[in-house]
Amino acid sequence: MGPRDLQALAKLTSIDLAPQLVPRADKSGVGIKTREVEQDGKRILIQSRAVPTLIKSDRELLVLKYSLTDALASYSPILWALFGFGGLGGITAIVGAWVASRNLTKPIVALERAARKVSAGEHAEVNVETRDEIGRLARSFNRMVNAVETRERQIAHMAFHDSLTGLANRVLLREQIALALQRPGGSGFALFCLDLDNFKGVNDTLGHPTGDALLCEVATRLTQTCPNGFIARLGGDEFAIIVQDGCTSADQTGRSLVKALGRPFAVNGHRIVTGTSVGISLAPQDGRDATSLLKNADLALYRAKHDGKASHRFFESTMDAEAQARRAMEVDLHDALNKGELELHFQPLFGLSQNRVTAFEALLRWNHPARGMVSPADFIPLAEETGLIIPIGEWVLHEACRIAGTWASDIRIAVNISPVQFRNSMLNSIVLQALARSGLEPQRLELEITESLFIDNVEATLASLHSLRALGVRVALDDFGTGYSSLSYLRSFPFDKLKIDRSFIVDLLAHDGATAIIRAITSLADALGMETTAEGVESSEQLDILRAEGCGQIQGYLFSRPIPASEVDALLCKLDEKRVAA
Repeated sequence: MGPRDLQALAKLTSIDLAPQLVPRADKSGVGIKTREVEQDGKRILIQSRAVPTLIKSDRELLVLKYSLTDALASYSPILWALFGFGGLGGITAIVGAWVASRNLTKPIVALERAARKVSAGEHAEVNVETRDEIGRLARSFNRMVNAVETRERQIAHMAFHDSLTGLANRVLLREQIALALQRPGGSGFALFCLDLDNFKGVNDTLGHPTGDALLCEVATRLTQTCPNGFIARLGGDEFAIIVQDGCTSADQTGRSLVKALGRPFAVNGHRIVTGTSVGISLAPQDGRDATSLLKNADLALYRAKHDGKASHRFFESTMDAEAQARRAMEVDLHDALNKGELELHFQPLFGLSQNRVTAFEALLRWNHPARGMVSPADFIPLAEETGLIIPIGEWVLHEACRIAGTWASDIRIAVNISPVQFRNSMLNSIVLQALARSGLEPQRLELEITESLFIDNVEATLASLHSLRALGVRVALDDFGTGYSSLSYLRSFPFDKLKIDRSFIVDLLAHDGATAIIRAITSLADALGMETTAEGVESSEQLDILRAEGCGQIQGYLFSRPIPASEVDALLCKLDEKRVAA
């Protein structure tokens, strides 16, 4: 095909045969050129190839035309199918990934939701049955929740119950009182506060394990006595009971409690006899809140113990007034020593055989700036109960020895030692310090004790007395004849003096039997090598009887009332003048 033929073909096919379509012959004389063109909206592929001829000047060209659009049209369904399957596969993959993620995160979300509930104090468990790591985590979480709730129940029980007896404690008792006051018609109940008499002696002699076992037995007996009551242990040997009863039933319940705890206990092979004192407050007349009811029941308990133990008492309004006054006196007494309100007065002891004053007894007095002179019968028991008697007693010993050091060497000083002081382990050191600072000879100091010391622990008391005797001081037994086992411990410890209680002296002129008692005491003292002093002598007739019965010393208003230290010298001079005149 010559050039002219190509031009004619181009016109027929409407194809622009650009020069680049005409192939150049290679060394072999063959050239190929391919091009894609657009014709009538279709893609046309044209390939031209040079055809070698014998006539070199007249080149021949082979042109091939193929419609790509038509060729690809038969593959469109396949392409659309591929696109469809691809899209469907993508959607399937997305949905599968979403479902898988939901299955994977669902237990995690459940764990997170359960953790929030547990942190808010609610119970929550996760129900996961898979055996993978998440399932194991969920089961561990459930075990942890159960363990935490078990510990919380234990902690809650410990917070509201006594660990020893299992009874409710003070916190739960106060809540129960508040609930009882709020209930319709629930204000009519009685609150009992009680403790054991002489419980400290059980711990000291039998040990704390036996004491704890006794408390458990007491809790059991209280439960049996008041099966419908709410029982709590307040601490130590103190218990409280709420009973929905009236005043009459409360009185019967109080008697039943005293009777029940008065029966002997068998604990760890020991037979323990104890008792109880009970205080009762009634709602609402004795209080409209837990604090008032507990305070008033405790005041009634204090009165029951003060009246002799093994009894029950109802709260009375006067008890509160007395308690307030007692509290005010306690506060003032605490400051009395520092403010210099305490002072010593001295009462002479007249020796009948020497016919002169042989000693003085130091008696504590409290000169209150507002109350005036406070009776020792009022503040000494308070000082013993609060423990203030320890520093006050130490001051008394030092002051008495200091003042006695200024007297003649043949005059002794007698100082009363309370049971609380006597049980103080520092008593010997205090006595030594008082003697050393005052320069007083030990034999001029006479310590007076009462028989009540021997009731609790005789062996310990005797050991302490021997240690005091080893210091060189004298020991006198005060209020002799009012105790329970005088003769037994008189044989165990050689006292220097027996002081005959004033109750026997008062009866000397009224009853012949009183004289016989005085004769018996003086004879016993002489046989044991002890001196005797009669207290409370106020008449010459009493003096004559005591002299006739062999009493060695006289003390009482017949010679002098207790006087300040500044008047001692004048009293001695006055008594000496009377003696000389006689």
